[in-house]
Amino acid sequence: MKRFFLCLVLLLGHFWAKSQQDSILLNVKLNEDKKSISVEQTLTYHNPHQKSINQIKLLNWVSAYQKRKTPLLKRKVEDRKKDLYFAKENQLGKLESFQYSYGNTSSEILNKTQENIFIPLSEPLESGKSITLNLKYQIQLPDARFTGYGVDVNKIVLKYFFLVPETYETENQSNSFYRDTEETANAGSFWKVDFQVPQNWKIYSNLEQNNDSEFVGNSINDPEFQLSNEIYPEYQLDVDGQKITVQLGYQVSEYQRQTLAFLLPTHLKFIKARIGNLPDKLFITQKFLNKEEFIGIDDIKFWKFKYQLFTDYEKTDLDYFSAVSKKIMDEYFITNKTQEHWLKNGLKSYLEIQYLKNFYPNHKLLGNLPDNASLFGIKPLKLFHASKLKLSERYGLAYHYISTQNLDQKIDTPFHQLSNFNTTAISQFEMGNLLNYISEYQGTNSFDFFLKDYLSSAYRAKTTGKDFLDHLKKFTNGKSAFLNQMMNEKHRINFNLKNIEEQKQDYLVHIKDKNASNIPLKIESENKTEEKKLYWKSSNSLTKDSLSIAKEDVYKIVLNDNYAFPETNFRDNYIYTKGFFSNTKKIRFKLVKDVQNPEYNEIFLTPRLTFNAYDKVLLGLNFKNQGIFDQKFDYSFTPYYSTGTGKLTGSGAIGYSILPPNSFFRSWNFTLSGSYFHYNTNLAYKRFGAGTSINFNKNPRSAIGRSLYFSYNYYDRELTPLMIENNLYSKYNLWNLGYSYSDNRLIHEKYISTNLQWMEDFQKISAEAFYRWEFSKDRKISFRWFAGYFIKNETKNALFNYGLSRVSNYSFSYGLLGQSATSGILSQQFILAEGGFKSMFNTSVNQFITSLNVDSHLWKWFNLYADAGVYKNKNRATQFIWDSGVKVKVVPDFLEVYFPVVSSLGFEPGFKNYGYRIRYTLVLNLGALINNLRRGVY
Repeated sequence: MKRFFLCLVLLLGHFWAKSQQDSILLNVKLNEDKKSISVEQTLTYHNPHQKSINQIKLLNWVSAYQKRKTPLLKRKVEDRKKDLYFAKENQLGKLESFQYSYGNTSSEILNKTQENIFIPLSEPLESGKSITLNLKYQIQLPDARFTGYGVDVNKIVLKYFFLVPETYETENQSNSFYRDTEETANAGSFWKVDFQVPQNWKIYSNLEQNNDSEFVGNSINDPEFQLSNEIYPEYQLDVDGQKITVQLGYQVSEYQRQTLAFLLPTHLKFIKARIGNLPDKLFITQKFLNKEEFIGIDDIKFWKFKYQLFTDYEKTDLDYFSAVSKKIMDEYFITNKTQEHWLKNGLKSYLEIQYLKNFYPNHKLLGNLPDNASLFGIKPLKLFHASKLKLSERYGLAYHYISTQNLDQKIDTPFHQLSNFNTTAISQFEMGNLLNYISEYQGTNSFDFFLKDYLSSAYRAKTTGKDFLDHLKKFTNGKSAFLNQMMNEKHRINFNLKNIEEQKQDYLVHIKDKNASNIPLKIESENKTEEKKLYWKSSNSLTKDSLSIAKEDVYKIVLNDNYAFPETNFRDNYIYTKGFFSNTKKIRFKLVKDVQNPEYNEIFLTPRLTFNAYDKVLLGLNFKNQGIFDQKFDYSFTPYYSTGTGKLTGSGAIGYSILPPNSFFRSWNFTLSGSYFHYNTNLAYKRFGAGTSINFNKNPRSAIGRSLYFSYNYYDRELTPLMIENNLYSKYNLWNLGYSYSDNRLIHEKYISTNLQWMEDFQKISAEAFYRWEFSKDRKISFRWFAGYFIKNETKNALFNYGLSRVSNYSFSYGLLGQSATSGILSQQFILAEGGFKSMFNTSVNQFITSLNVDSHLWKWFNLYADAGVYKNKNRATQFIWDSGVKVKVVPDFLEVYFPVVSSLGFEPGFKNYGYRIRYTLVLNLGALINNLRRGVY
């Protein structure tokens, strides 16, 4: 009898819960054009609010594809993707018609472009009560190239198109698909969908399939459907007695098809052993695989060459384990992705780390490439420290890389505010690494027991990140408490092995904690045969502490090896117990830039080759301490041998950066620098400088940067007797104070700067503004305005004047190949600065100048340009000048050639010396090119 009543209570509870559940019943017809769908929908909606409501909000996702002024478009532009911005009308998506009815009320919605559609109610709907709405609408589907959803070549992918209520209410904020962040906007509802599609078309979905066209189920993640006239791979698997269906929404090679038949059961068994339950069905689209595949194992392709890091089997294994583990997390429990993205992402990365430990314990970050890439029998990549890093270290390395630039974000940053790089490095890698750290401290078996127990209780239900952390804290008896604090701050934690004291039977290791409290420490001792012994130091709040380690034959003591815990500095985590370098670091020289080995003070040596008209070919060797990761203190010295003079020349700089985690500025940089080169035949210059600059804090997703700088430079130039006789400057001091604002976004690019410069004989102020607009796909027009004015000018000659066609490089800051050239090909080099005129106006300006430079795309590599300006020299009338011509873009912004046509000088192609009037830009700056290519990543 007790069992009967218990079953009755459970059954009644089930029906009560069912009655509180929204239901969405859909009849969906794919129209003849195969680019639109007609929908008849019955929605039973329960008021989840604690008060009565007078209207129901439905999410009109397809309105995100209206191209202009939607958050989706803004995000795509931020990601430097412009397909949606320049899409044609027939490629866009929209709600074409919409009628609704309930009870005796029926009406039509006229404004179908709004993000949220509100259905007015004839009478208030009380909290917990329900209402049934009948909806009828038609949707024009967008091209799938924008987000992966919509109309593709041979398939249609439907997700985030049907009109549904929102699971997590947000105020004054666009729903998340408008930001293309894959939010679970409608979860926990019951869905029943019936399709009408052409004959021989097949339908795939993450919902359970009743028959060829009907799908039902409760939504954990938002339902997705793929309609196609192709048949895709499907696997019916038995995983520890559970029947699981894995469907792919794309074709794979025969090799992958056979390999996956073996790998997928292995993946699912591995995951089930750690989380307890598995969904009965997994549907993986091409978009999902591309987004969730294992990062960093793709083949390296360069021109006609291809270098394979991992075997095809290994790539398939890792890519699909990564995708399957994330798909299971998405289908496992319901959570608010906007605020708690790190929960599913972190668990996915934790499963990856455990998989690597089990099946790839000795695999390297660069895979098989260092062993396979050889040159004349030599394997050069083996010389790099990066070739010795383990594949599992990728998680700590990614976070360390972004934190050294102070562009990392808090783990609990709302998902749509994370930069693309931080979406991986923070939400996935850092969180997964932290869970793995606790797992090691608690004991992997014990942690996995907790994980299985907790996740099993949350299976197909709502949960929160706070609930997860609270349960973990309780299970670990407070050992994981530090996680709660780390979630909501940009931490700058650093453990420092200060020194060791040798005692009779052990070593006393002294440790300093910087910005760290109540975090356990992982310490290992190692002998010369690389045998290791692990110690854990319990967490406490002391800033200085010590730990005893048995002597035995210990050669080295290591803290948090393999980037186990996300620190800001790993270079103080190693101590040697014997030898000359006991309690200090070894110095090591390395050829070519590399990932720094934290065990050493490394000096990177890089050959340099450059040229100028007076030193001729310059052969140099750069010495610097900065590798792939930025450092607060850095130096760079490059001595050159000048083949033109037979002398040593060169340059060098020392810098230090302050990188506060939370401040109005991102970095405050201090620099000391100097250089010695030749600026004319057998004439050299020396420059010594000091400067400071503040780069203001920025949104990591934004392309906007702002900086304030101040510098002092001292110059000493060698002069000929004639130059001395003409009273030219030999020594002078320059002071600069300036501010710059840049916005390198994709469609509208802007730059503004202002500068105040002075020395003993002059003070001048200048301003520059630049705007470039991509008015049509790959067609741009740019406007540049410059203005300069001498507040005081008592100079002895024209050295410090503003230039019209050619800048006076008295500060030696422009990359001129012929600094003093007045004729020949080197004198034709053009620098877009000051006046910016391309025609040869052989004069300079000593009072004021303002000019406008316009440059517009014409056809393929060809642009049209025009310049106009007004200038005035002392004791002379104001002059107006202009020019125009054609520009050929060989490498845009780096190598471009200007052909003047008409100017205030006349029709220039008719001049005898026209060849001399052709100008070119040449920027030999690889760093600037790399920065240009990585825009939109961070």
